[in-house]
Amino acid sequence: MTPITEVEGRRLALSNLDKVLHPASGTTKGELLHYYATVGPVILPHLRDRPVSFLRYPDGPQGQLFFTKNPPPGTPAWVTTTPVPRSDAPRARQVVVQDLATLMWAANLVVEFHTPQWRADAPAVADRLVLDLDPGPPATVVECCRVALHLRERLAEDGLTAFPKTSGSKGLHLLVPVEPTPSETVSAYARRLAVAAEAELPRLVVHRMAKALRPGKVFVDHSQNAAAKTTATPYTLRARPLPSVSAPVTWDEVAETAESGVPERLVLLMDAIGPRLEEYGELLAPLFDPAVAGPVP
Repeated sequence: MTPITEVEGRRLALSNLDKVLHPASGTTKGELLHYYATVGPVILPHLRDRPVSFLRYPDGPQGQLFFTKNPPPGTPAWVTTTPVPRSDAPRARQVVVQDLATLMWAANLVVEFHTPQWRADAPAVADRLVLDLDPGPPATVVECCRVALHLRERLAEDGLTAFPKTSGSKGLHLLVPVEPTPSETVSAYARRLAVAAEAELPRLVVHRMAKALRPGKVFVDHSQNAAAKTTATPYTLRARPLPSVSAPVTWDEVAETAESGVPERLVLLMDAIGPRLEEYGELLAPLFDPAVAGPVP
């Protein structure tokens, strides 16, 4: 019998709680749901007011993975949706995760959460810039950290403050709060940063996606600033054999990883997030402070 629980006055049917989703650790769906219930206070501000895209992995990362922007079949009437501008579907709507009940409903579908750099009330007007640092083997997150430190200084020269988080996969994300700016303007600036980084660090950085250019280098992916693109939301679990999280890290941790050459230092799993929140608090809280956002050059 499917257990029924109540979250903020909403009745939810939670299914297959004993199902193993992350085989390398034996993590079950019940443990996944407990994780999201625990981190609700910190993940919800990053989801709220942003149309969410889901990467679903209901049978674990070894099963079928599929990306969806439309509200899934059976979406409860009480789940908030918002119209979004999409060339392929002029009347498209997407889910907006506004509260803990919606978060738990979505988590029960077994998803990664992905969000754009803009809010639903201002489509294609970004309030964040993101740089996705993706290592081409044999490069690892160690090289990403070295590039991140360079980009941090470059952004600071332009009056912008970067906050790092792990991608939850192989790389690193830099999140930069900006004054509301058209996505195309932010995209152009992000591309300039990536091109300049390649010119200054030619043995370490590439700004183009072509796989032939990437072995041993870090691809500075600036394209996720386009209005149609999304990035893994902070604190989302990723569809990986281990329950890795796209989690904020300190700049000291970035520098220590760059110096030590040990990529495992920045592999952050689900069970580590609670203790990290107790130790560091919400490292990305400044993203919500308008005083921290700077103008895009």
